[in-house]
Amino acid sequence: MSPSKKSPPVREIADDLLRKVASGELHPGAQLPSTRDLAAHYEVGEKTIYRVISLLKASGQLEARQGKGVFVRSVRPLEWHLHRFERGARRDDPVGGRDDWKAAAAEQGRVPTQDQPKVAVEPAPADIAHWLGVAPGAFVVVRRRVRRVDGEPFQLADSWFPTGIAIDTDLMLEEDVTRPGGILAHIGHPQVRLRDEIRSWPPTTPAEAKRLELPEGVGTPVVRHTRIGYGADGAPVRVMVTVAPGHLNTLVYEMEV
Repeated sequence: MSPSKKSPPVREIADDLLRKVASGELHPGAQLPSTRDLAAHYEVGEKTIYRVISLLKASGQLEARQGKGVFVRSVRPLEWHLHRFERGARRDDPVGGRDDWKAAAAEQGRVPTQDQPKVAVEPAPADIAHWLGVAPGAFVVVRRRVRRVDGEPFQLADSWFPTGIAIDTDLMLEEDVTRPGGILAHIGHPQVRLRDEIRSWPPTTPAEAKRLELPEGVGTPVVRHTRIGYGADGAPVRVMVTVAPGHLNTLVYEMEV
């Protein structure tokens, strides 16, 4: 039975299929009915169903298997435990090349890797300048990273630093650098306080979609997590902006009350 007597638009059909996924009626790995059957069910043309499937494939909900059909994607999101990340006894392993983030992902039985960082000295965008407490357009250092889980891009992690902290330090190395307690502590600027700001900000920009290897044209909903780290004197020492596609990441906080 169709959800409406009128021909529902693409978004309505997509939402109905997502409801079926959420309820378990269409379980992970389940094959969708044929395009012809879906068109008949929703009383629309097959071109509309093609658009629905393209939309849900772009958002990571469906996947096409060559010669077999379209299936509900079996997504195993990463739990990112932000209440532990970079706090207390860090899990950095310089010998094994694992920073705190990689160690946390490995604890979940995943295989974390990171693309070679790209480092640049650039004028600070207005939001970064605000968080770092510098004038808009002042030069800052940025390290851009793509974090992968089981070979797939899961997060973009771009860290911004005042030039007085980063220049002529390991932060300028375009390689996957791991230091005991984190690079900032290693170079004499440990973070003693953290502030997190989290916003749901769909969709990805074209540049972000390219870095995350997501299809362009249909934005993927993302969470933007900003962590500002402060030094012992109260001044910001780093701003890290992480772009995390919603279907691949579960942000977790646990705390006593």
